[in-house]
Amino acid sequence: MKTWLITLTVATACACGAAQAAGDAKAGEAKSAACVACHGPMGNSVVPMWPKVAGQHPEYTAKQLADFKAGNRKNEQMAPPAMALSAQDRADLGAYFAAQQQSPGTPGADTAGLGERIFRGGNAATGVPACSGCHGGHGMGVGLAKFPRVQGQHAQYTEGTLKAFRDGARANDANNMMRGVAARMSDQEIAAVAQYLQGLNPL
Repeated sequence: MKTWLITLTVATACACGAAQAAGDAKAGEAKSAACVACHGPMGNSVVPMWPKVAGQHPEYTAKQLADFKAGNRKNEQMAPPAMALSAQDRADLGAYFAAQQQSPGTPGADTAGLGERIFRGGNAATGVPACSGCHGGHGMGVGLAKFPRVQGQHAQYTEGTLKAFRDGARANDANNMMRGVAARMSDQEIAAVAQYLQGLNPL
């Protein structure tokens, strides 16, 4: 119950916050040329350490770019290009990538269905809430709340992200939500969830 209340509070706060600039997908396409080297054509990375951004919620993409620029999210590769982006640039890129179709994910080695169990039901014994509580039953996330789409994402990227939240290397989550969740997850659980999400594709 506590987890659901936290989720609802954050989602409401995000939805009622200041309106961000409206993005222009066409303008974003022209601005995305520098993104291709890492994130692939139309935002579909072929290197598993770099995330797919195709089909991601525009609000989430714009926030991450703003956090890279402000130093709230640390990444040596993303910080330099993010520094040059205005709020309109970030909105345009978010709109462009949101309009792209994510490439299909490949089924991962979710041994014994552990990843699916954690994603859908959490781990009551250790206080890990269900990932689906924020990211949705099929991993599509919630745009206005800035909860990202995690469906079909590279397992290597997801695993690294969860460990970064757990270790405190990444700290741009609202109200310490992801750090609190990841802190309760074992390496085995993190790897299993990442593998499960990689193979999760649109219904």
